[in-house]
Amino acid sequence: MKNIELKIDGMSCGHCVGAVGKALGKLSGVTVEHVTLGSATVAYDDNAVTAEQIADAVSDAGYKAVAFA
Repeated sequence: MKNIELKIDGMSCGHCVGAVGKALGKLSGVTVEHVTLGSATVAYDDNAVTAEQIADAVSDAGYKAVAFA
C-alpha cells in the first residue's frame, strides 16, 4: 500500500468532509485514513487504482483535488 495526501479546494463544512470521504471510500483498493477541511490522506493499492483516479473521484464529487506524496 502507498500513502497519498490530497490538497482539496472548495471544502467549507462538515458535509463537504463527508462527501469527500464517501467518494474516496467507494474506490476499490483505497483506505481512507483522514479527511478534514482542505485535505485528505489515503492508503491505496497502486495495482488497483492510480493517484490520478483518486484525485478524479474527489473532482467528480465537486471539489478540486491535487495529489502529492
